[in-house]
Amino acid sequence: MTGGEAPQASARRSALAAPPGVPDMEPLCRSPACLLLLLLGASGFFQSYAVEVDVKDASNTTCLYAKWMMKFLIKYETNSSDYKNITLDLPSNVTHDGSVCGNDTQAALLTLQFGEGHSWSNNFTKTNETYQGDFVTFTYNTNDTAVFPDAKRKGPITVVVKDTMLPVQLNNVYVCHNTDFFEAENVIQIFWNVTLQAFVQNGTISKNESRCRADTPTSAPTVPPTIANTTIANATSASTSTSAPAPTSAPKPVENPETGNYSLKSGNKTCLLATVGLQLNVSKDKPVLININPKTTSADGTCGNTTATLRLNDGNSTLIAFTFVVKNTSASVPKFYLKEVNVTLLNHLNGSVISNADNNNFSKWDTFLGSSYMCRKEQTLEINENLQIHTFNLWIQPFLVKENKFSTAQECSLDDDSILVPIVVGASLACLIAIIVVAYIIGRRKSYAGYQTL
Repeated sequence: MTGGEAPQASARRSALAAPPGVPDMEPLCRSPACLLLLLLGASGFFQSYAVEVDVKDASNTTCLYAKWMMKFLIKYETNSSDYKNITLDLPSNVTHDGSVCGNDTQAALLTLQFGEGHSWSNNFTKTNETYQGDFVTFTYNTNDTAVFPDAKRKGPITVVVKDTMLPVQLNNVYVCHNTDFFEAENVIQIFWNVTLQAFVQNGTISKNESRCRADTPTSAPTVPPTIANTTIANATSASTSTSAPAPTSAPKPVENPETGNYSLKSGNKTCLLATVGLQLNVSKDKPVLININPKTTSADGTCGNTTATLRLNDGNSTLIAFTFVVKNTSASVPKFYLKEVNVTLLNHLNGSVISNADNNNFSKWDTFLGSSYMCRKEQTLEINENLQIHTFNLWIQPFLVKENKFSTAQECSLDDDSILVPIVVGASLACLIAIIVVAYIIGRRKSYAGYQTL
């Protein structure tokens, strides 16, 4: 078709049936950690179904096919200046007006409209041999009071994100079972179980697959988080034997998480450095400790003069964001501190959000701007009543990093063992003085009593 011809498209919500030539897509949740997170969220998660769009040209031949699952996590400000986190899922009535097949000179466009003024689109460009995603555009409408009650900012808000999809060979279908996400401007877009082919040739979906990096065996292995305090009981059948029953194994001791090194760049210069071991304490029903594996955790974020954010994605099911701000900017030596932490736990089985917790009232890790903050001992950040973060071997500098190195560190009081010496000496002296005073008073009383008997 030419660029001016209007394509026909069909879109529907469906179960996970694959297109012709593409194997059925089964949700991937085989690790114990993933199953445990599923159980934790079983009381509150909602089921999602695949969205399927088949765009046809003027001759009623398929030119763009896509089937995927997605949802959106959105943080917005209320009229009371508080912030709320909501999850926006696709409803059953999704439309697809404006989808375009594309050709050698025009980009293909996949677009959806849903709910009260919400829309999503992704455009695709091609070369002689490949096609790839270009930009993802998401618009949400805060006039939808059912989704955004008491929103301070009214009307449509648009977020544009560069697609990270790698080039795909023409006549190949792009497949990605694992969860991927984009984060920008208080919005996290989550995608999984994706099957897509742009610029379909001869109207037939290809049988040749190009898998995403998360699905391919050559990518870094996805190591499930370490889960402590979990007892697995092995069921044994009843026996009439007189032999003693096998002893039950004790639960494994809690292990500290491995320390990871993270950094951000602004241009060619490092603007944020962080070294930390992270452990989540999810205490919905029974406390569960989850260690974040730095080998499978990637870092991104933003650096600024007065605000910096470090976002960590463990490549499995956890997103953590730390926000630092500068205070007393008018002072001769201003300080920075940790102000906000956001944690999102995802369920790989259906993409539902098990927990999306946020605390923006911290005043932690306070030190002078141009310095770094260090605390080797364990610290606890209370996100809410059901979620805490334990940090180990922390060393952080979110501002004014020079030569890719940490500046002089301000150590936390927990690390300063020298403080214990005067405390112990002072306490010992106080006890000694108290004993002497008591002995003196008792002695004086005895002497006075003896004098009276004379």
